[in-house]
Amino acid sequence: MSGDRSVRLQPYEVALLRGGPRAAVTAAVVDLHLRGVVEAGRPGRLRTSEASSEAAGQTPPPLPPLAEAVRAELARPTAPAELPKRPAVRGALAELVLVLRSARLLRVLPPHRSRAGRQALEALLAEHPLPANRKDLPTDDAVLAVALHGDAALQLLVPRFALRTGLLPRTEVTDKGFHRNAPRGGGTGGHLYCGGASSCGGSY
Repeated sequence: MSGDRSVRLQPYEVALLRGGPRAAVTAAVVDLHLRGVVEAGRPGRLRTSEASSEAAGQTPPPLPPLAEAVRAELARPTAPAELPKRPAVRGALAELVLVLRSARLLRVLPPHRSRAGRQALEALLAEHPLPANRKDLPTDDAVLAVALHGDAALQLLVPRFALRTGLLPRTEVTDKGFHRNAPRGGGTGGHLYCGGASSCGGSY
């Protein structure tokens, strides 16, 4: 979907439009987790699932390019914050940026949403509010919810997985109230860029 309704966006594109590269990678991680491909490893780490079809010697179903790039990087346990920095993941993100630019939803300089992009995102949010609960929610709808609503959807749909892997910051109760810690595995301050002519900012 776009401002002129000539393009229907996929969940990873929606996530990139809303929150930049890390949001798109988070949507891909949740998609892989719900497919049974990715699971939580050590605190703050992701890894491929031992119960996945690939681990069982079966040919895995085809994945979108960003999900495939993320899956390949998780052959070794990795912190979510590290994934957008990996070359294959950056390349897949750059392809998503090109899609959004060709639809005139992202400006080239600076790399932020255009007016059409803001309108498209507002329309999607109105059409797809945060689900009331996760019961019987199809995988595609769950991934779209994460793409559109970010942390709120993670807390609703995959709270334990998101906390264990560092997709969500941990919250501690102190004598001064609630305090949100940075995700384990490290954060990435500032902006992330996809590189080359197809660079994309850390948030839009």
